[in-house]
Amino acid sequence: MYQEELMDHYQHPRHRGILTKSDFDSGQFNPSCGDAVSMQGKIEDDILIAIAFEGKGCVISQATASMLAEFALEKHLDDILLFDTDNLLALIKIPLGPTRLKCALLALHALKEGIKQYQQRGA
Repeated sequence: MYQEELMDHYQHPRHRGILTKSDFDSGQFNPSCGDAVSMQGKIEDDILIAIAFEGKGCVISQATASMLAEFALEKHLDDILLFDTDNLLALIKIPLGPTRLKCALLALHALKEGIKQYQQRGA
């Protein structure tokens, strides 16, 4: 059942695309498998009001980016920054070994890096 949800996000990704105006744009690349994910976001009053991702790679990396984007939308930045590996695994609901975990974490690392860059600019 959970694999079906993951496949649905891979085949019908939510929030895939490019924002015309964004407050951050951050990407991650996994050289061991070639997967890549970039995340863009629009922020207002420390709330993520728009999000988009682009990427290429396996089902895990791309479906997780879709699921994470759906989760993070309209969340406070502090809550997103507290989101960790355990939360991500609970979100995708399937166990992952170390290699696949790296694929799943691409989107989370890109999203957090983008938010931190935004905050450091003092926007």
